[in-house]
Amino acid sequence: MIMKHFLSINDINKDEALFLLAEAARLKTQLRENPLEQQNYLRGKSLAMIFEKASLRTRVSFDIGFYQLGGHAIYLSPAEIGLGKRESIADVSKVLSRMVDGVMARVFRNSDLREFAAHASVPIINGLCDVEHPCQAMADLLTIQEHKGLENRRVAYLGDGNNVCHSLMLLCTKLGLSFAAGVPEGYEPDSAIVETARRDGEVLITNNPAEAAQNADVVYTDVWTSMGQEEESAKRLQVFPPFQVSAELMSHAKPDAIVLHCLPAHRGEEIAAEVIDSPQSKVFDQAENRLHAQKAVMLWLMGDK
Repeated sequence: MIMKHFLSINDINKDEALFLLAEAARLKTQLRENPLEQQNYLRGKSLAMIFEKASLRTRVSFDIGFYQLGGHAIYLSPAEIGLGKRESIADVSKVLSRMVDGVMARVFRNSDLREFAAHASVPIINGLCDVEHPCQAMADLLTIQEHKGLENRRVAYLGDGNNVCHSLMLLCTKLGLSFAAGVPEGYEPDSAIVETARRDGEVLITNNPAEAAQNADVVYTDVWTSMGQEEESAKRLQVFPPFQVSAELMSHAKPDAIVLHCLPAHRGEEIAAEVIDSPQSKVFDQAENRLHAQKAVMLWLMGDK
């Protein structure tokens, strides 16, 4: 068996993406109907979880998800690891590869994640980096599939052209959904990632939020200032308000459009409270789906083939 990593949406093809979504749906149903069936899937296996960035959903979903599959996950804080500081990235990767069956890393720099994977002899999962958030995108598409289906759908992303935007764009186009990003000038997604996505499907990048939201089946947003960008917060708060997902903005989308947010949310900034708390909001279904989507990824990478 060839060892695989899950560092980017580009690491999977369309068939693999559809398989993972189907597997996530299966695991979700199975967990509710007969959870004990899952306990043998990864029994006796272990997952190291490296965290350079704080987390709620990533920490709980990987830890609980691996437990539900029968394995054991161990949390490693920045103080315990200190990637590239206390110990070289290569050495940490080689040591953990001797002791665990897989590693999930939530890090600041994609370059560190890539270096870690290059020295690993076990599967590595990107729990978030500055370029992509592929596990979030899998949960996003699982949520869209549940509520809208994937055929002939248009997804509008409003806000910063960040890691979440990148992975969502790549996965939407891979699966045949059209994608529009409404972003302020100077905050567009990475041009190379946009071009990669355009090879698979339809992508619109615009500085007009209403144009992005026009006829959308899904309206998605994220915080305006991500971890590590705190010094930019004041400037961003001046630039981003026209891109808030408000009732007015939602009027440009289809009447039955759903609203997504990867959380944590700042009500009154990137999304209005009346929108995130409305019946159109599927934000908490989306948060739960991190658990099921990541279980599918872990089982695919670490299960017995």
